[in-house]
Amino acid sequence: MSSQPKKVCTENMTAKKIGTHNGTFHCDEVLACFFLRQLPEYKDSEIIRTRDPALLANCDIVVDVGGEFDPKRHRYDHHQRTFTESFHSLCQEKPWVTKLSSAGLVYLHFGRQLLSQLTQLKEDDRQLEVLYDKLYENFVEEVDAIDNGISQYEGEARFCISSTLSARVGHLNPRWNSKTQDTEEGFKKAMKMVGEEFLDRLDFYQSSWLPARTVVEEAVKQRHQVDPSGEVVLFSQGGCPWKEHLFALEKELQVEAPIKFVLYQDQNGQWRVQCVPAGLNTFQNRLSLPEEWRGVRDEALSELSGIKGCIFVHAGGFIGGNKTQEGALEMARRTLQAAVQSPANGSS
Repeated sequence: MSSQPKKVCTENMTAKKIGTHNGTFHCDEVLACFFLRQLPEYKDSEIIRTRDPALLANCDIVVDVGGEFDPKRHRYDHHQRTFTESFHSLCQEKPWVTKLSSAGLVYLHFGRQLLSQLTQLKEDDRQLEVLYDKLYENFVEEVDAIDNGISQYEGEARFCISSTLSARVGHLNPRWNSKTQDTEEGFKKAMKMVGEEFLDRLDFYQSSWLPARTVVEEAVKQRHQVDPSGEVVLFSQGGCPWKEHLFALEKELQVEAPIKFVLYQDQNGQWRVQCVPAGLNTFQNRLSLPEEWRGVRDEALSELSGIKGCIFVHAGGFIGGNKTQEGALEMARRTLQAAVQSPANGSS
């Protein structure tokens, strides 16, 4: 393989130099280069694609090549046999133990600065730290794992997923039997693609996911004003995604009694009482609505429960409806009372 450097864009002779390997490119170094290009220091940088140690030595920062991990010298390779670092090993308050690729290394060291630049939030802003964690866990970690050959699970997969970001980057390399094996145009397309996808994901988390977290956090903090038990929360805005945030905030805010029900208004102005599941990926509830209410509707349900304005309780017992907020809250309260009197009602 040729060690002659390939230069991606520059006419500015004073620009910083980002070094990475030439030849076949992968999602991790493409994403790492995109991250760096968003920072003021590297905005107008050259990307020098080479494996020549002498040329790499003249680069201001080197990613995914060179056999060195040395943040003080801005060397971010992960291919050396001695490299075993994860987010957790380098930043012990973070939980992720996936081995880092060049994308994860650059994100770990520059991610807060990157997000501050893109969102205008300050680096010490709590919301920025939430975004920093979320984008690693739901975007960058996947790239790290795929590049390092780490499976999501043990055993043989039932089907193949071939449309990951890493796979789409890989498809931009020349085909084995193409007349030209030049990778420069593909590298540029790949950097544009991963950049657009990252920015789109960041926009979603900042403009939609974070505001939902704010709604849920306020509801959790005000829960004792809804019901003295603290086991019912009321959302000021219906329709916001709440489950992931609720579980995270219970831990963060050290909620002692697990929250059992959420109340919110639907698009028709009616009220819903929904059971909190036992976890994100289960249909089991912490506490289901009473079995005798399930599948009963309208006046029959109001008569059975003794609560005015009932609309329905789903046959699965995970959600019910009432015409008023007070009615929905009473459905939750009656369920909590029944659970105290007969704990066997429990989850289902």
